[in-house]
Amino acid sequence: MNWQELSGQLSQGLLLDEPMARHTSFKIGGPSEAFARPGSMTELKACLDFAAKESVPVFFLAGGTNLLVRDAGIRGLTLKLEGEFKEIRFEGLQVHVGAGANLALLSQKAAKQGLSGLEFAVGIPGTVGGGLVMNAGAHGSDLSAVTTRISYVENGVVTEIPGSEAGFEYRSSRFKNSPALLLWADMVLKAGDLSEIQKAMDAVTAKRRSTQPQSVPNAGCVFKNPAGESAGRLIEACGLKGASVGGAQISEVHANFVVNTGGAKAADVLALMERARNAVMDKFQIRLQDEVLVVGEA
Repeated sequence: MNWQELSGQLSQGLLLDEPMARHTSFKIGGPSEAFARPGSMTELKACLDFAAKESVPVFFLAGGTNLLVRDAGIRGLTLKLEGEFKEIRFEGLQVHVGAGANLALLSQKAAKQGLSGLEFAVGIPGTVGGGLVMNAGAHGSDLSAVTTRISYVENGVVTEIPGSEAGFEYRSSRFKNSPALLLWADMVLKAGDLSEIQKAMDAVTAKRRSTQPQSVPNAGCVFKNPAGESAGRLIEACGLKGASVGGAQISEVHANFVVNTGGAKAADVLALMERARNAVMDKFQIRLQDEVLVVGEA
C-alpha cells in the first residue's frame, strides 16, 4: 500500500501502525494500520478518495470515549477529524458545531453564552460527532432534544438532513454501525439565566464524581439500561462488583463501568462483559445490550 501518496496530501501526515490505546479513554487497543487527522474538507476528500481507489476499509474515530478496540487493532485507514471540524459558532439561539468538537467544551461555551439545553453534557467526554451517533445523554435529556440539522458524508456524497431524520433512539441513531461520517450539526438552545445554568451544570458534575469512577481509564457505561431498569443495579445484584479478568475490573464504584486497572487487554474487557451478561441473564432473564462500541480485529 502506497501510504506515502496519501501522507503527502495531509498537513499532519500519516501515522502507520499507530496504537489505538493512545486514542481511547480505555487506554486499550491494538494498532491502526494507518491513522490520519484531516483538518479540512480538502484533506478529508483526499483520504476518502484514496481509500476508495485502493479499496481500503475506513474507520471513523470520534473521541474514543465509548469505544473498545480489539487487541489486533484496526485494518485499513482510521480517520479522526480535526481543524475546521472542531469549530463552534453561535448565532443567537443556534449553534453550528463541527463533529470533531469536544462535547463537554460545547456545553461550557453554551453556558457562557447564557444558553440552556446542553447542561447534561458537561460531564460527557468525547466529540459531538460521536455523541450524535450514540445519541449521548444524561439526567433525562440527550442530543436528540436540541439537534435540528446534521451533515454527513457517505460513499463520497455529502448530505444534510433534519435532526428528525437521524433515527435517534436511546443511545443510538441511524449512524451507528453505518459507513457515514458526521461533519457538523446545528442545534437550537434556549435563553437562560447564567447562574441557573451553572448551578445545574455543577450539580451534574458533582453527581458524576460521586457515582462514577473518575481516576481510572474506562469507556463509560458498557451496557445500555434495560427499560425501567439499571444495568449497574442488575450486575451488582449478581455479586460482580469488583470482579476482574486480567487487568479489567467491574468498577467498585458503579457496576456498569469496566475499568482498566493497568495493562488490560480488550479480550479481558470482553470476557468480563460476557460474564456479567450471562450472570444477569441467569438471574433476571434480562439480556444486556452493549452500549460501548466494539471494533477491530479479534
